[in-house]
Amino acid sequence: MSAAIDASPEVTILARGVTKTYGSGAVAYQALRGVDFEARAGEFVMLNGPSGSGKTTLLSILGCVLTPTSGEVQLFGETISGRKESALPRLRLAYIGFIFQGHNLIASLDARDNVALPMRMRGYGVREANREAERLLERVGLSDKIDRQSKELSGGQRQRVAIARALAGSPPIVLADEPTASLDAETGATVTNLLKELAREAGHTVVVVTHDNRIFHLADRIVHIEDGHIVDHPV
Repeated sequence: MSAAIDASPEVTILARGVTKTYGSGAVAYQALRGVDFEARAGEFVMLNGPSGSGKTTLLSILGCVLTPTSGEVQLFGETISGRKESALPRLRLAYIGFIFQGHNLIASLDARDNVALPMRMRGYGVREANREAERLLERVGLSDKIDRQSKELSGGQRQRVAIARALAGSPPIVLADEPTASLDAETGATVTNLLKELAREAGHTVVVVTHDNRIFHLADRIVHIEDGHIVDHPV
């Protein structure tokens, strides 16, 4: 059973009774079955559960990538559930830095331009966006790969570029889907600590889907999901 939701001003992500059903009729599959979830400013939360439990679906709904079938989702008190899909890109740009499991980089752009792109979309100038991109790439250990196209990078290097891109422009919410899956233990710990620092020092909300027990100790809170339900929601 989910814990009660506290809708205080500090709550940046708020979900009540969220469901998600794919398909219809006899082939319908209910990925989420009435999920209540919250995360606060400055909090580093990990979502953990078996494959198919619904954790990536929940992350995608919180990140304005998917819309829920029913239930309510709020970001900073603004209700986003029920919005048209055409409104989702604006919401993502305003609130979210998203680290996708598949990187989702633009192959023809170099690492700097991939990281700078979301900042340009938020209105930053070219020079400022490039400086910030270079700073972030240095923080994830890629200062020597700034001018390399993403197609020239290894899977782990592309993941680090994706992490830097998600942090570009300092979005107030960062959501990550298995960010350490293709990284070695040392690099995984480095980028996870970077995400934790973002939460602690900048007061941002960071939610990470992960199976990686090497980084569990860094979480402020671990939320467990099974069969579309949150089965343990410690506060």
